[in-house]
Amino acid sequence: MSAVPFAPLIDLVRQAGAAILPYWRTDGIDVQEKDDASPVTAADLAAHRVLCAGLRALEPTVPVLSEEDCAIPLAERAGWRRWWLVDPLDGTKEFIADSEEFTVNVALIEEGRVLLGVVGVPATGCCYFGGAGLGAWSSEMSGVERPIAVRRAPGEDFTVVASRRHSSPAQERLLQGLAARFGNLRLTSVGSSLKFCLLAEGLADFYPRLAPTSQWDTAAAQGVLEGAGGEVLDLQGRALDYAARADFLNPSFLALPRTAGWRDGLLELARTLE
Repeated sequence: MSAVPFAPLIDLVRQAGAAILPYWRTDGIDVQEKDDASPVTAADLAAHRVLCAGLRALEPTVPVLSEEDCAIPLAERAGWRRWWLVDPLDGTKEFIADSEEFTVNVALIEEGRVLLGVVGVPATGCCYFGGAGLGAWSSEMSGVERPIAVRRAPGEDFTVVASRRHSSPAQERLLQGLAARFGNLRLTSVGSSLKFCLLAEGLADFYPRLAPTSQWDTAAAQGVLEGAGGEVLDLQGRALDYAARADFLNPSFLALPRTAGWRDGLLELARTLE
């Protein structure tokens, strides 16, 4: 494994997952609505408290930006060189629906780029972690770790992973164009940042997102995917970045293996559909 000290981050992400689980699949969980109409629960806030306290203990001088505490002025954030970007509970709608497809996401950002990311799956105890130039791994609760990597060529079917709950007309047209190009198209719907992790494990070929996401939704899993040999590009072919911006929103993006021979064709197709 890389010499990068992932172990404390994995432990912390699992602690946050443990703070979430008492609220999962319980009757009467209180669901509030935030200003952007997205849901938040006591589980989100419990994980947020664990992560913020733990990250500040690990690196007292590195700021923390969490989805649940993001009212930090842009002028202040624009001066940060290195910072933690956190989604304490990604996939809150899946969590509320009693699905296992929710995650805890922690990324370390430097100069607008993901250095490394850890994605925990509280329902299973699995963690994914990695970063560009570092490699990527999955870790079971038992402690067994294995390296993971994207697949370089599609299998019998071209497998596209998509959001279970979020799509757009442009994304539907893109899927139609992919079916015309690749023939057999397999669509796998999954919630939260697990979409990136399926690519990183070599279980899918492509994840397009032509609908809104926030920076904390993507950063940690982007780190895992980049470590596994993948990339996340905007529709101009540039790496998705995390420069400070007022609304925290990402542009449309495509996640895929870095050396995919069909990369440029997909970029061209996606640009015509946005």
